[in-house]
Amino acid sequence: MQGQNDRPEHGSAMAQLSGSAVIETRGLSKRYRGGQLAVDRLDLSVPRGSVFGFLGPNGSGKTTTIRMLLGLIDATGGGARLLGEPMPRAAKRVLPRVGALIEGPALYGFLSGRGNLHRYDAADPTADPRTRKARVEAALERVGLSAAAGKKAKAYSLGMKQRLGIAAALLQPRELLVLDEPTNGLDPQGMREIRSLVRALAEDGITVFLSSHLLDEIEQVCSHTAVMNRGRLVTQGTVAEMSADARGRLAVTTPDGADAVRVLKEHGVTDVTADGDEVTGELPAPTGPSGEPPPDLAGLNAALVQAGVRVRAFGVTRVSLEDVFVSLTGEGFDVAG
Repeated sequence: MQGQNDRPEHGSAMAQLSGSAVIETRGLSKRYRGGQLAVDRLDLSVPRGSVFGFLGPNGSGKTTTIRMLLGLIDATGGGARLLGEPMPRAAKRVLPRVGALIEGPALYGFLSGRGNLHRYDAADPTADPRTRKARVEAALERVGLSAAAGKKAKAYSLGMKQRLGIAAALLQPRELLVLDEPTNGLDPQGMREIRSLVRALAEDGITVFLSSHLLDEIEQVCSHTAVMNRGRLVTQGTVAEMSADARGRLAVTTPDGADAVRVLKEHGVTDVTADGDEVTGELPAPTGPSGEPPPDLAGLNAALVQAGVRVRAFGVTRVSLEDVFVSLTGEGFDVAG
């Protein structure tokens, strides 16, 4: 861990970066004045074409990481590449290919949605004014706001404002879209609209990097995810892999709870608890190349029946990202907001 006064070793960190991922970091760190370590030696890899969920509770270092990636604040250690280019050194070349919505859009309430996009585009020195009208209309259509484009932004719902902010980020062709808590504060309908939009953008070939503290959001729209906690990366991988890595709990419904607990413990099931007619326990760890837990589920069920336990229901509960997060960190946070 770097001390507060250590010099960041950008050269050595950058030499380790391959540039093959859309976002790649090695040892990326940020220590604020006063000693607070907000991001601690982050090694992150975001595959091209993915919808990447950057997951963690509020205060875990997600926004600080995004600000370093975009060159908005300086790192105090490590290095980062966006689109294969070193940041922030290559910011002038890279950022025109990156759209971003950080902490909500800044809108002029007295202007229409269309008027806001014209303002955004006019402020971009790389934007061609001759194609502005066509690009604004295309961006409005892409986020489903064409019908409301003439309404003043102050009359927009929170979900519409978020979509307008994403439209502003898409006025130019983008290879990467960075969204920081895009559904924060939205009602269920607004959340569904943003999720649908993210899926559509991914289908168009845009890599989407989406930070969130909502587990349901990551599980529903993301192909890959990374979990942050207290400034450190806990794990990263595909959503399917992360769920598969955690074992579900065995659940047995029976009026013979005490006998079921005894039989399950005898057959290697741990952390067995009984609550009314529901008996649950942790299956033994997978073994062997095929990864089945010993003994197999059919064998456990048969053992219960042979012991005279009346089994009303028997199965393994589905593992969610919430289960994975709690098993990794011992902490929980918002599931659906």
